[in-house]
Amino acid sequence: MALTIAGSDSGGGAGIEADLRAFGAFGVHGCAAITAITAQNPFGVGLVQAAGPELLRDQLARVAVAFDLGAVKTGMLLNAALAEAAADFRDAHPRLPWVIDPVLVSTSGTRLLDADAAEILERRLLPRATLLTPNLPEAAALLRAAPPTDTPGRRKAARALADRFGAAVLLKGGHAPDAPSEDWLAEPGGALWRLASPRVPAPLTTHGTGCALSAAIAANLALGRPLPEAARRAKHYLLNLLAAARPAGRAAVYAYVPDAFPPEAVRLEHA
Repeated sequence: MALTIAGSDSGGGAGIEADLRAFGAFGVHGCAAITAITAQNPFGVGLVQAAGPELLRDQLARVAVAFDLGAVKTGMLLNAALAEAAADFRDAHPRLPWVIDPVLVSTSGTRLLDADAAEILERRLLPRATLLTPNLPEAAALLRAAPPTDTPGRRKAARALADRFGAAVLLKGGHAPDAPSEDWLAEPGGALWRLASPRVPAPLTTHGTGCALSAAIAANLALGRPLPEAARRAKHYLLNLLAAARPAGRAAVYAYVPDAFPPEAVRLEHA
């Protein structure tokens, strides 16, 4: 079983909805603690209504007392009170693997984490994470630097984040133009892995891909798989998800097809 602490996407492509879809793809029961309700679709985010911290704390407490959780992932935390509630839950369950997707700004430009919450994230959550999954702009924000523009820069950024927070870091390469697609997994202590896969040409949508990847990693950790293998399987899931997107009205939706790409399409190798 796995738990997601994140916001709800009314369009079903990202957030809690994407997380539960990813958990289910690996046969893992998904629990959810909702931080916010959003009015959104793949084209943008409208209104955002935060859950009260008391509601979030009660959701977390009732899940913890009833289920034997194998992993936790966090997505949008939105404000300081919600970030504090998530951090308190992390402190109360120190043995659980935690995958933190440091959601700062939506793809359409809506800020999803205020400044006070960002401070709590960096001080209380990131140093206690099992894995951080930033994209290139998020990595740049956490490092207070310009986004890395080449492979050596991305390797260096992944290592720098792992050293700063003492947690493993999967620096996602989706914003880079490289082919194949490269992610860099830096583990505390210096181990570095390269995950490479083909790029899906002109996918119909990429909405919620960060949520899907981090949730898939959490599902695999809940199943007891080592982190590098969990990341490889999650990247394979995401590759197939992108390949199977189909039109739905003016937008597009994901229809997971497990064999669109074979497992060997994603290469995991020491760097």
